Amino acid sequence: METPESATEQFETYRPPLLGLAYRLLGSMWDAEDVVQDACLRWTATGQAGIRELRVHLITVVTRLALDRLRSARAAREAYTGPWLPEPVATDRLGPLDTAELRDTIAYATVHLMERLSPPERAVFVLREAFDVSYGELARILDTTETSCRQMHLRTARRLAAGRHRFTLSEDDHAKLLTRFLEAVQNGDMAALIELLADDVVAWNDGGGKVRAVLWPVEGRHQVIPFVASLVTRYPLGTPRRVDVNGRPAAALAVDGVEQVVTIDVRDGRIGGIYAVLNPDKLGHVPG
Repeated sequence: METPESATEQFETYRPPLLGLAYRLLGSMWDAEDVVQDACLRWTATGQAGIRELRVHLITVVTRLALDRLRSARAAREAYTGPWLPEPVATDRLGPLDTAELRDTIAYATVHLMERLSPPERAVFVLREAFDVSYGELARILDTTETSCRQMHLRTARRLAAGRHRFTLSEDDHAKLLTRFLEAVQNGDMAALIELLADDVVAWNDGGGKVRAVLWPVEGRHQVIPFVASLVTRYPLGTPRRVDVNGRPAAALAVDGVEQVVTIDVRDGRIGGIYAVLNPDKLGHVPG
């Protein structure tokens, strides 16, 4: 007979990928941890009677719990002060990343882009792209048809295609590009910034109303360069510290004493997105 202790031990072998799944669906590790722990409690309370495929069962439970959480969170995110950005999370907390699909769907820019999707669309995209869940299983999880899931997957893939860019730089080259950008900002090197930034670069700042931050995206190189230059002119910048979040190098630093994490999205060798998370409530899962 299955004991609560053995059921818990069995669940723990699946916890890392389940956390990665829940985070992809929610963009928040705090919420992901709650969802996965709820799934664990349900599992240990009911055991495995009648369950044929444990992985599929747990993916189903976590997905449904995450979608319930995501639906209730959408209204709060729409009322959020300034742009809502995902929580940056230490790479080693996000489960296995041994395929291109797993790494791509955990990338910070991709998690941010997925905010454009409805909860079912997000689930179809994540489960199909990263976890290779069949359309039949997707239909069962979402209580819909295989045809509907196929259409949703095709539609979401097309919607995200323009904004998604598989990492083409090595980890070291990505880190060097981020370092060059921060050095150019600190030194006021306009020529270097023009070279490093794409014409349509966008900078997001998430202070969440907890600290001072720009309340709208800064769009275009002609706007981003003056914006970052003004930061150096007005506020002291601390020494950046490399951290690995969402599968890529990022920088932790203080601006005017306010701690933040800066990540970049790279396309065609230039920086197309700059994400600065200043909200202290979202920095708890960044490497120390």
